[in-house]
Amino acid sequence: MATLVQPAGPFALGTFSVQEAEEDAREDTPAGPTFPGLLAGGRVLDLSRALDFAPTGLRAVVERWEDTLPVLRALADDDTLDWRPLEGMRVHAPLEPRQIFQSGANYRQHVIDLEVAHRSPDDPRTVEEARAEIAAVMDRRAAEDLPYVFIGLPSTITGPFDDVVLPSWAEQPDWELELAAVVSRPAHRVSVEEALEYVAGYTIANDLTDRATVFRRDMKAIGTDWLRCKNAPGFTPLGPWLVPAESLADPGDLRVTLKLNGETMQDESTKDMLFGVARLVSYISQTARLLPGDLVLTGSPAGNGIHWGRLLRDGDVMDGSITGLGAQRTRCVAEETA
Repeated sequence: MATLVQPAGPFALGTFSVQEAEEDAREDTPAGPTFPGLLAGGRVLDLSRALDFAPTGLRAVVERWEDTLPVLRALADDDTLDWRPLEGMRVHAPLEPRQIFQSGANYRQHVIDLEVAHRSPDDPRTVEEARAEIAAVMDRRAAEDLPYVFIGLPSTITGPFDDVVLPSWAEQPDWELELAAVVSRPAHRVSVEEALEYVAGYTIANDLTDRATVFRRDMKAIGTDWLRCKNAPGFTPLGPWLVPAESLADPGDLRVTLKLNGETMQDESTKDMLFGVARLVSYISQTARLLPGDLVLTGSPAGNGIHWGRLLRDGDVMDGSITGLGAQRTRCVAEETA
């Protein structure tokens, strides 16, 4: 397992299990049942025992966020409780969302890079002209206040240190490290000004995408095929932690970094987002009803594989981190075919 990076603030939340062989906490060793845990100072408290409503998963904690948050603060400072060392624990995806809302084309530089990468060989524009035109489109979208959001499947969620299986059909699997907001209570038609009141905290998501199947080949007018390109099992490594919103000064000023086999590929600030967390939550809520534990993925910064001309393949290791949220490490494994 990768070295576990401590998150910002006095505590964070996660989902854990105890390795059978604690001296060998590899991801391929057996582990016991999972439990929601409070992480503070390199130690873990089992919340299924520490909280009076005995939650079996972290989503149950988030569902009572307003009432439980003060209790969590107090527990984090109580040295008399049954704390266990983080070492020897297996860390899983922090929670299981019911809904995943994904923001597309939300980082200015990322969209400009994609436009250039997907240019037709017959495109008469120069690279500079193409960049200028899409930059103007980005500016217009921001001015007209129109985010772009689609829906993902919870079955894509996997742990922050689990292997990622690359499907045999995926010709161009790519990475997209993103800031993810976790919803704390039902939200429907909330304003931008009140939207952050519905966010429990933040975590890291890597929204893998097969670039070859983003657009339909049989009929271009159909448009994008998000089911095919983004929703393979395990295509969303999540975590390791849910960091309370109160522990981050500004989600609009965090560094998003992804390294591929030790080489930095993405390294961008969330300042480059066209639409911040509050705007996305509000926009989604105008149509859908957000539920506790739902994820709002805020989009990918520049630096994807399609930009570098280097897509994911068997044996690749991705190290992703976001300021204050810790770090994840996942290894790519080619799907075994008969």
